Amino acid sequence: MSAEATNPVTPGPMPGTVSGPVTPTVPRRKARPRIDLRRLGRAALLGPAARDRLPDAISHVVEAHRAHHPDADLEPLRRAYVLAESSHRGQMRKSGEPYITHPLAVTLILAELGAETTTLTASLLHDTVEDTDVTLDQVGEQFGEEVRFLVDGVTKLEKVDYGAAAEPETFRKMLVATGNDVRVMSIKLADRLHNMRTLGVMRPEKQERIAKVTRDVLIPLAERLGVQALKTELEDLAFAILHPEEYTGTQELIVRNAARTDDPLAEVADEVRGVLREADIPAEVLIRPRHFLSVHRVSRKRGRLRGSDFGRVLVLVNEDADCYGVLGELHTCMTPVVSEFKDFIAVPKFNLYQSLHTAVAREDGQVVEVLIRTHQMHKVAEAGVVALGNPYAPAPDDPADGERIDPTRPGWLSRLLDWQEAAPDPDHFWSTLREDLAQDREITVFRPDGGTLGLPDGATCVDAAYAQYGEDAHACIGARVNGRLATLSTVLKDGDTVQLLMGQDPASEPSREWLEHAHTPAARIAIQRWLTAHPAQAEAQRTETREGRRIEERAEAPRPATADVPGPGGPAPGNVLTDRSDATVRLAGCCTPVPPDEITGFAVRGGTVTVHRVKCAAVARMKDAGRAEAAVRWGEATDCRVTLVAESFVRPHLLADLTEAMALEGAEIVSATVEPPTQQQVRHTYTVQLPDAAHLPALMRAMRNVAGVYDVGRAQPQMQES
Repeated sequence: MSAEATNPVTPGPMPGTVSGPVTPTVPRRKARPRIDLRRLGRAALLGPAARDRLPDAISHVVEAHRAHHPDADLEPLRRAYVLAESSHRGQMRKSGEPYITHPLAVTLILAELGAETTTLTASLLHDTVEDTDVTLDQVGEQFGEEVRFLVDGVTKLEKVDYGAAAEPETFRKMLVATGNDVRVMSIKLADRLHNMRTLGVMRPEKQERIAKVTRDVLIPLAERLGVQALKTELEDLAFAILHPEEYTGTQELIVRNAARTDDPLAEVADEVRGVLREADIPAEVLIRPRHFLSVHRVSRKRGRLRGSDFGRVLVLVNEDADCYGVLGELHTCMTPVVSEFKDFIAVPKFNLYQSLHTAVAREDGQVVEVLIRTHQMHKVAEAGVVALGNPYAPAPDDPADGERIDPTRPGWLSRLLDWQEAAPDPDHFWSTLREDLAQDREITVFRPDGGTLGLPDGATCVDAAYAQYGEDAHACIGARVNGRLATLSTVLKDGDTVQLLMGQDPASEPSREWLEHAHTPAARIAIQRWLTAHPAQAEAQRTETREGRRIEERAEAPRPATADVPGPGGPAPGNVLTDRSDATVRLAGCCTPVPPDEITGFAVRGGTVTVHRVKCAAVARMKDAGRAEAAVRWGEATDCRVTLVAESFVRPHLLADLTEAMALEGAEIVSATVEPPTQQQVRHTYTVQLPDAAHLPALMRAMRNVAGVYDVGRAQPQMQES
């Protein structure tokens, strides 16, 4: 069965068991008391009520539901309870309670969060198809296609059919269903919360397994859907099971702090109330205690905790404008910590969260965090997508056209649905899902056309390329970030503008090195899938990488002090004429002059005249050193030797493509060096022999046209003449 067993009521959690975290006795907003599941169990045993009456067992659900939806039609809830109770009758939880107490408790959790009637109806029925003889077709016939879809979305796949893959494939199925209707995941989260609350009678190893999945998968999903009320309790329950000693230590810290006579949070809350009364801003000021895991994290970060570290002050107002009015009054009348200010109203978080965050400093040095939001923002902050009601219901003046569009448009969910299709192996899907969900912050980058891309924090240009172009991103050769050339390994920041530079070759290949810079599963899976499907090209890349390393080693080896010694096939002395009949003429390697460059010469040791371009930096240095110039001029020969520097992005087969393009232009490569890549950029230096200097512009154009090459120029002087 999907819901296991409940704990007997105990004063507090013991290591290895969970009955819910102890709530610190700090002043807080009055909440509805926890429902007595044993009483619900006794009510459930009474069976269904008369046809025209609501069963007593769902009275708490009805009360919570009507608090949010006073005009709701309760008939579907009555019929759903009748079907669920009769279907589960005789089934017991491991604690000995009637099984119906589980769907009742799950439905109550959702009702308190403000879920609409369809969600609550599906929640009451969420285990019927999995654990009883009720079929999906029966659910659809009695309650409609929406309820049928939600129940199907949360129904587990059978281990008999899927074996060890049942759990990951169930989550895959559930996530795909969530892509069509986010209410599927709302029901699953509430289901897991009640199971975690009642996990204490399970074997310790099973508790730990369920807690780990909750921590790695369900809690991140609750965060992404903005359901903070579920997320924080799930965090504490998992914390108690997986780290019982740290949980107990944190519990002791909270209890000791609650026993203190002085409370800086209460004092600041009173001061805030006074400030807002004088400013005539209607507001509700509350103290919001940190939950257990939050206190533990703060203690690890700050060491010794002070009273202000155990909670935050929450200010609730009626209108958006009042939020900024409260902020102005607090910053005027109290001492603000400006570095702590964040405006999540103007720029909401990716999970719908909106609030102003600030902090004020007390005279004793304690800093108190203050959250400012409207009542509606607070409802969404607590309940996330659940607070949307039915997000797919058409507006009264906008009849439905049959399409379902998630109004929250969660980019993380779109990315997840994209890459899961390319991960057929359940183990790969499961490990990648956990890794993806561990990235708990999202950034937004802009495209030049005004569109946006949602990416996880830490994403690179590689990730942006695959997010925008899918597998066509194999042809990406570089990027511009905020107008400047950038490598594909560049890490993007929130608000960056990214222009991706695409090659024209449809047979372009992704680089194996991109895997090192791919942060998103979509990018990694696409690259790995190509490498797996093209083993020959992948092996060629490995060979080229090894060859590149050998070139790097040679490039890093000590080189002669000058680079202008002619090699085989060098220019004939008659190419440059000098008035000194006994002198040997040599073209300088630092600037490699070619016709029709303006040139000058200098006599060096051994009666040799080196020829430089007039604008060469070495010319100025030798003039400053007092060396006399020698008159030189070009002869009638047209061949020449020149050194060119190519700047490029790293990509497979770049060296082969570049040298092939040079050969097609009639250039004979005399020597070449490739510097070690830096930030996915590489510099190539080629000394080439040309049959005619007039071919030089065409050669440079051909080199620039090679995919990945973004600049080609004549070599600049590297060293002073000796």
